[in-house]
Amino acid sequence: MIRKLVVALFACLVLPISARAAVSTESIGPHAGFSLSPDQLLLGGQMTFAEIAPQVAFVPGAELGVGDHQTNIAINMDFHYRFKLRDTDWVPYLGFGLGLDFQSIDQAPPYRDNSDTFVGGNFILGATVPTRSNSKFFSELKLGLGDLPSLKAIVGWNYRR
Repeated sequence: MIRKLVVALFACLVLPISARAAVSTESIGPHAGFSLSPDQLLLGGQMTFAEIAPQVAFVPGAELGVGDHQTNIAINMDFHYRFKLRDTDWVPYLGFGLGLDFQSIDQAPPYRDNSDTFVGGNFILGATVPTRSNSKFFSELKLGLGDLPSLKAIVGWNYRR
């Protein structure tokens, strides 16, 4: 019951923010990486909604994780605070996010439904740099809080819309 309440509160918090952010979509793109605990390869994508507050971006995303005898589908609602540095194109950021993971564990017979849903948080450290093709390359580390994977290392590209 508590988990359902947390998911409902999460949706109530995110929907107004995403409605406001929908006006200023900055970029969209794919990402890939790996996670620890569970040890998985990750493939996914994200959108960036810039300047929902000064130097703050809303970055929702989804990813598929495979490996370690399970399959995860993650939905992330992240916020990045971007730091402005002089004399460089690099833009480091710190962030936090809420995540919802749908997990299915692969078993040997007898096959039983061994799936579950987890809610938790992420602490994010990353950086982005522009490329020559009017896109941005980024890399980030996500430290999972609660029932989410303990660490994710991700690289990706964001293409301007």
